[in-house]
Amino acid sequence: MSGSIFGHMEASLQGYLTEVSHRAEVDGDAAATRLARAELPRIVAALRALLAEHSPDENGRCPSCRTRLFTRAPAPCRAYLTAHLCLLVTEDTSYKEHLAR
Repeated sequence: MSGSIFGHMEASLQGYLTEVSHRAEVDGDAAATRLARAELPRIVAALRALLAEHSPDENGRCPSCRTRLFTRAPAPCRAYLTAHLCLLVTEDTSYKEHLAR
């Protein structure tokens, strides 16, 4: 699949995320601040757009995740569950580890 358009998009996105993450870790404070101001709004906008595609319906189910016509999508859907776990649940652990340093 690496020769497909999806493969190229995936590699490009992974490269971008790796580069932003690397620069945030190794650049000095001033450069990291400039990076955050430039890239963080774009990353937040991308995440919001992705989550908008998975907005739950009136029954709390994601219409985008439904795989078959007569099946119900999981609630919460994987997009919301993954975002929540990565951003909010692990935030507590990371924050506590940061304070312990």
